[in-house]
Amino acid sequence: MTPEEIKRYFEATPLPEEVELKPWAKITDSQLFLKSCFLTIYHYKGDLEMCPAWWHLKEFYTLVRRGSKETKSENQTE
Repeated sequence: MTPEEIKRYFEATPLPEEVELKPWAKITDSQLFLKSCFLTIYHYKGDLEMCPAWWHLKEFYTLVRRGSKETKSENQTE
């Protein structure tokens, strides 16, 4: 998985406005969060795996994908 693959996914998928990343961390503006992550990753000079913005982006991606799969399965059972 690369930042470009995640960016393409989010360009093709509607974002939820709010996402609870952790019990103590709630994202209230998904677009701004993504913009911040991608800018930080772009300007990061070290190993991508050591970039905190990359960690947060991957976690956000996983949560949004999980949420969209749950929504699809709920719609199919109705």
